[in-house]
Amino acid sequence: MIFDSAEFLKTFVAILAIVNPLGIVPIFLALTQEDTIAERRHIARITAFSVGIILLIAAFAGELVLNFFGIGIPAFRVGGGILVLLMAISMLHAKQSRIRQSPSEAEYAEAKEHVAVVPLAIPLMAGPGAISVAIISGHQSSSFQSQTLLAISILSVALISLVALYLAESIGKALGVTGLNIATRIMGLILAAIGVQMIAQGLLVLLPGLAG
Repeated sequence: MIFDSAEFLKTFVAILAIVNPLGIVPIFLALTQEDTIAERRHIARITAFSVGIILLIAAFAGELVLNFFGIGIPAFRVGGGILVLLMAISMLHAKQSRIRQSPSEAEYAEAKEHVAVVPLAIPLMAGPGAISVAIISGHQSSSFQSQTLLAISILSVALISLVALYLAESIGKALGVTGLNIATRIMGLILAAIGVQMIAQGLLVLLPGLAG
């Protein structure tokens, strides 16, 4: 298998930008403020594992679900692109998008004893936007090489998420609110471009006249 670094980097950056492990750090610290270091690390491991599993399932089985409901990939590109773009706009304002977590879900999260899977993995990290990107990437991965690169990309993001959550307290102190906001805005800018590209690619198939 010939390693395609450009394909790997494109997929990896897209998934990393939308999962945004640094953006989750303040929420992770708030939800685990009463936990010990050992408990935080246990939650971090479950969260990262859940993110990896969810996105792998979305990437390699998501299109089957879409076909079951009669949803075409072009239409899903447009819908997913709009969703990603809305999240990107929220990130550019350094805010937590309500697409990822509603106020009621936030209140529910504060009352939960175990927050690793819900809301940290779903919907905060592997939410609708990340799942959309994973499904589109899975559709584009027609060869064994591209599928392998996609799996490696997802697992790499899960590993980075694990490291970010393990070091959450140190990262929070080092970057501060301003640093975390800057990182979130940079990810938001990348995400906005990805969302626009998804919408454009979908519209070119749904409305071929636009190509002329």
